[in-house]
Amino acid sequence: MSLKFFDKLSQNFIELLNDKDDCNVIIEVENKEKSFAAHSNILKYRSSYFRMELENIQPNENNIKVISKSSISAQIFDFILKYIYGGIVNLEYVDTRFIFDLMLTVNEFELEELTYKLETHLIETKTSWLKTHFSLVYRTIFDRQSFKTLENYYNDIIVKHPNLIFDSSDFTSLQESAMVSILKRDDLQMKEVKIWDYVIKWGISQKPILPKNVEEWTKENFITLKTTLRQCLPLIRYFHLSSYEVLDKIKPYKKIIDKQLWEDINQHFLAPERPVKSIILPARTVLVTDLPPRTNKPKKNYSSKKTYGKKKNYIADKAGVNFWLFP
Repeated sequence: MSLKFFDKLSQNFIELLNDKDDCNVIIEVENKEKSFAAHSNILKYRSSYFRMELENIQPNENNIKVISKSSISAQIFDFILKYIYGGIVNLEYVDTRFIFDLMLTVNEFELEELTYKLETHLIETKTSWLKTHFSLVYRTIFDRQSFKTLENYYNDIIVKHPNLIFDSSDFTSLQESAMVSILKRDDLQMKEVKIWDYVIKWGISQKPILPKNVEEWTKENFITLKTTLRQCLPLIRYFHLSSYEVLDKIKPYKKIIDKQLWEDINQHFLAPERPVKSIILPARTVLVTDLPPRTNKPKKNYSSKKTYGKKKNYIADKAGVNFWLFP
C-alpha cells in the first residue's frame, strides 16, 4: 500500500518557487522587461526544452544562467512556472484566447502532458470559440504540427462543413500541409469539381506572378502551377467527374496533369470497362444525417382496420395517426 501526499508536495514546491535564495536561473520575458527566478534542477527534470537550453548556456559572474524568451507574456509564463513546480493550472478566471495562447507556449517548452490537457479542455468546453475563430486556430495548429487532437477535431468539422474553410477570406493563406490533410479525406462533403476549383484557386494564389487569364499562360506558367500543386493533384478523384466537368474545368489546365493520367481520363469516358494505368481513388462518401422530410397529406376516412396504401409511405388507422415507413 502506498500513501500519497501530492497536495502537500505541490504546496511545498510552490513555496520553493517563491523562495529566491537558492535560484540559479533567470528567465526574461516581455522584451526583457520582466523576469522570473527558478531552479535549474527542477526546470531540467520537468522540461526537456529547459534541459537542452540550460546545457548550452554559460553562467554569468554570479553563477546565474539567463534565458531570454522576449515574445512570451509574464502572465503566461507565470502559469507555466506554477505548473512546472506545483502541477497546478487554474483556468477559472482567464478567457479562452489566453488558454489558446497558453497551449501554444506550453508546447514550445515541450510540456506534453499539459499541452494535451489544454487541447482537450478547449474541445470539451470551448467549442463555440473554436468555431468562431476557425481560420485562426486551424492555420496556427498546422503551423506547429503538434496538436493532433485539435487537428482531428477540425478535420471532422471540415469534412461536414467544408465551406467554413474554403469560403473563408483567408483560405488562400492555408498551409500546404493543411490542404493535403483535407484533400486526403474520403468523406469530404463537397462535389469533386468544386474541390478542383478550390485547389486551382489556392495554387494560383501561391504564385501571384501567374497571369489572371489562363489562355495567356506560357508553358513555364503551367509548370509553375504543377510544381506548386504537386502534393494536391494526386488527391483529386478525376475518374468520378462527369465528362462535362472534365471538359469545362480540367481541360483548361490539362498541362498540369501528367500525360498518362490525362490519357486514362479520356479512355475512361470512351471505354469505361477497360483498365487504366493510373490509380483510381474511390469516390468520396456522402454522409446522410437527416431523415427524409415528412409530407403533409390530407387526412382521409379509413376503416378501423389498419390499411396499407400501395402507393403511400405510411400506415393509417381510423384515428388519423400516421406511422411513417421509410423504404
